[in-house]
Amino acid sequence: MSSSIAPPLARLLERTADAVAAVRAGRSLTAVLDTVPADLRPGVLALASDVMRQLGTAQALRERLAPRAPPPPVEALLLSALALLVPRDDGTQPYAEHTLVDQAVQAARHVAPASTGFVNAVLRRFARERIEQLQAVRHHGVAAYNHPLWWIERVRQDWPAQWRELLAASNAPPPMVLRVNARRTSAPDYVKRLEANGRTSQVVGPHAVWLHNPSPVTQLPGFAEGDVSVQDLSAQRAAPLLLGAGLRAGARVLDACAAPGGKTAHLLELADLDVTALDVDAARLQRVQQGLQRLHLRAQLQCADARLTGTWWDRQPFDAVLLDAPCSASGIVRRHPDVRWLRRADDLAALARTQAELLDALWPTLAPGGVLLFATCSIFRVEGQQQIDAFLQRPGAQGARLEAATPGHLLPLPDNDRNRFATAPVVGDGFFYALIRKP
Repeated sequence: MSSSIAPPLARLLERTADAVAAVRAGRSLTAVLDTVPADLRPGVLALASDVMRQLGTAQALRERLAPRAPPPPVEALLLSALALLVPRDDGTQPYAEHTLVDQAVQAARHVAPASTGFVNAVLRRFARERIEQLQAVRHHGVAAYNHPLWWIERVRQDWPAQWRELLAASNAPPPMVLRVNARRTSAPDYVKRLEANGRTSQVVGPHAVWLHNPSPVTQLPGFAEGDVSVQDLSAQRAAPLLLGAGLRAGARVLDACAAPGGKTAHLLELADLDVTALDVDAARLQRVQQGLQRLHLRAQLQCADARLTGTWWDRQPFDAVLLDAPCSASGIVRRHPDVRWLRRADDLAALARTQAELLDALWPTLAPGGVLLFATCSIFRVEGQQQIDAFLQRPGAQGARLEAATPGHLLPLPDNDRNRFATAPVVGDGFFYALIRKP
């Protein structure tokens, strides 16, 4: 790597270390990145995401190489550098060893000048003893799989035949999949526009295009005009599932936890519906509005807790309800690699209670014969099939039935055909969908 780009790498490492320290203190990577200067943000996002995917290994290495923990800013810088020095599954490394060590030492001069020699010594020792040090930590669960132990055990319990593959999939960078606005163009036509723009892509679903090389959205042709949005393949299943349940033009539809608005927009791109987009977070609801404006779509927006129907429902039943419930986000951890380190084991019980409360509150708002689509971006059964099994047993859901089109758990694995459209060479995020018909 040429020296002309070395100083920016040191700056990126410094900011990456700040992000890692913040995540370890309980803040989300998304929130931290909002404070990073715009010119550094893409690089910091890339590096910090990579560090999150190797954080378990990096932590175990730090404990071996420096048993006494340094101050948090220094430890965060060490963890960042060690994570980036660990070879990936294909044997590659993001940066040459000497370059990364040199730039980490430069970053240390700004983070904590007195620690420069310490950082240099630890990293150079790892470079010399890399094979030995990696072999020593690989048998530790967290270091081997780069997830918390409780998470590893939960995945193993839920998916005993696939747990290793699921953990590995969570550490893979996600594909960039676009949703073409069906009111403005088609997936094949948009692929041609991308090709004319010098970008290779292919159709991977009815309205889905896989961009082979990820790109900032501002560089996508027609993005500002509303021709296309970014939405994972699994998330694009929601709107067709609801519309395939027999919704007619003008049907009243509730998107009960609408932010950030991708599923709301997809419904309106595909059909003329009377959609109410509800969310408890006013700031996130504003993002829904901005997205709809860009796409030239309209919905009724309401800020309220969906569980408190007396505060927002006009007593007119909905023909369909989409409940994309708050969850652990365990299915989208490849897209948000900090989630695994932010969640705690007891979060699952609290989230499951919220999901049950939402189901019980929203079911009475649904018209007889209507459908409710329950969705979570989770691979944990307690937030999927177990949740729905419990709901269907409750007296209030008497007569409710699962529709034959219900996908159930969609796992982010290549051999999970339920999570792929017939021609898709890419795999969607982990999701759960249950389509329930009201008698």
